[in-house]
Amino acid sequence: MTETAEHRDAYPPTAAFAAAANAGPALYDQAAADREAFWAEQAGRLHWHRPFEQVLDWSSAPVAQWFVGGELNVAYNCVDRHVLAGHGDQVAVHWEGEPGDSRAITYRELLAEVCRAANYLTELGLVAGDRVAIYMPMVPEAIVSMLACARLGLPHSVVFAGFSPAALRQRVDDARARLVITTDGQWRRGKVAPLKDAVDEALYAHGGTPSSVEHVLVVRRTGIEVPWTEGRDFWWHDTVAAASPEHRAQPLDAEHPLFILYTSGTTGKPKGILHTTGGYLTQTAYTHHNVFDHKPGRDVYWCTADIGWVTGHSYIVYGPLANRATQVVYEGTPNFPDEHRHWQIVEKYGVTIYYTAPTLVRTFMKWGKEIPGAHDLSSIRLLGSVGEPINPEAWRWYREVIGGNRAPIVDTWWQTETGAIMISPLPGVAAAKPGAAMTPLPGISAQVVDSSGAPVTHGDTEANGFLVLDQPWPSMLRGIWGDMERYAATYWERFAEQGWYFAGDGAKLDTDGDLWVLGRVDDVMNVSGHRISTAEVESALVAHPSVAEAAVVGADDPTTGQGIVAFVILTAEASDTGAALIGELEAEVAREISRIARPREIHVVPELPKTRSGKIMRRLLRDIAEGRELGDTSTLVDPSVFKAIRSERD
Repeated sequence: MTETAEHRDAYPPTAAFAAAANAGPALYDQAAADREAFWAEQAGRLHWHRPFEQVLDWSSAPVAQWFVGGELNVAYNCVDRHVLAGHGDQVAVHWEGEPGDSRAITYRELLAEVCRAANYLTELGLVAGDRVAIYMPMVPEAIVSMLACARLGLPHSVVFAGFSPAALRQRVDDARARLVITTDGQWRRGKVAPLKDAVDEALYAHGGTPSSVEHVLVVRRTGIEVPWTEGRDFWWHDTVAAASPEHRAQPLDAEHPLFILYTSGTTGKPKGILHTTGGYLTQTAYTHHNVFDHKPGRDVYWCTADIGWVTGHSYIVYGPLANRATQVVYEGTPNFPDEHRHWQIVEKYGVTIYYTAPTLVRTFMKWGKEIPGAHDLSSIRLLGSVGEPINPEAWRWYREVIGGNRAPIVDTWWQTETGAIMISPLPGVAAAKPGAAMTPLPGISAQVVDSSGAPVTHGDTEANGFLVLDQPWPSMLRGIWGDMERYAATYWERFAEQGWYFAGDGAKLDTDGDLWVLGRVDDVMNVSGHRISTAEVESALVAHPSVAEAAVVGADDPTTGQGIVAFVILTAEASDTGAALIGELEAEVAREISRIARPREIHVVPELPKTRSGKIMRRLLRDIAEGRELGDTSTLVDPSVFKAIRSERD
């Protein structure tokens, strides 16, 4: 992307927004003056049963201890203290089911549900330190289950409900979970997909070898018939619902394990990312409060993620509830029964803060602005983006069409491993640039460096580098479950001499020193010795008015090392779909980036292969581009999409 493209516009907050914002410029100064004192103050926003004695112990790097000696309870911070403070009647969750059923759950009601679940898990014999697997769709009981585990000190492993029985078994075995909590089935675009069946298949996989699981707790969601094992399986409505709504939360050490969350495992064994209690909750609450400018009791917040991913952990369950949010939780897909569903929900609940992924924004673009234009979205005052770098064209569309050209956008960079947002504009401070992550948050330290660890030069368009975190942060992962050697090798080995965490992403700094994330370094193509980011080429393609979405891969090329192969989805308004359009797109990429970045091939396709979390599977597109047999497609929403892609190529 050229400097002109980067800097052609910036969007400062309005004076009114800045004046009322939770975070101002002074927050950066405060963090820079005394970093540990700053984080101690953020931790003070929580309730501590026992005060901590030391903010940070980094003596056993790369494993940190934050808020040493302190004790707290995550569930108490997310629920009990709000009820005790007189906010029991405030709605915690506006839950919207896919078929149209809904529930409004107050903090008092949520507390009672969490206590019942905690009492029943105790009755099952679970004790602090035991692991629980949660394999559920977006139903209220999923949130209750997570909080009940946190209340008892049971590290949970949430497994996305779209994963296969084999993927579930792999995660259950690695964590040695004693309990699985699931539902009979889940709604998917108006149809019921069984879930309990998948649990049974998982638990007796590998030639009938039983797993570590002793009990299965089942929520009745769809009413379908399910297989049943007496003495092992229990219905939620027969057990949890009958338990006492009174339970005293016990304090836990700040470093007590809170959850294990496995990376997708599309290549190799999934990594069980371990997060602990005090530091994680401190940073998720801090970032939710400041990045989203959340006002308790006034805002209606909606994060569209699934709890099976870290975004759902940090910005549906723990961060928002710690901050006494009223939030929307939606069970279904954005196009059921039609493409108006999200905007109907925004209207129904008066959503003020909306946090979603770039891939969904681009899908909305493909559907056309007339759909959101048919709804009153004036309640929205802030927009967020998460999951991958958002291309500038989608950023502008998001602001104009969804945000009414007035709502700030917080484009957030973070990972499963970081636990919470690390780089983002503060909405009351930054003049945000479309597509830029901007700057590390107050209290966070990051650099863009070359392969030797030297800082890259601001504004040098050739000086793409590696994004590293050069100081520990409270919500950082504490290791890979059961494999600390892999933890050290994966995240700390590349810059071991400097003691830096390598995020795995490429980045660059513009002439203002603002940071642009370029995507995974394995998504950086090497064309005739030139490093070209897939994200940059995709942004150039999507900037064309006929293109709704694009995915780019580097394919082996005998002449240049790698050739750029692009797959594009056109907008509904696109009139030309032939050779003339392809020529225009090639010229656009050459103009925006360089002639060396001109794609070798551009294919117009009806859809792109995506995981259920919305990420484009470029690895599989690379298989197609290089004529190989496809790898594992089990994590895709629609594996049949490849038939359509191949027919377009042929």
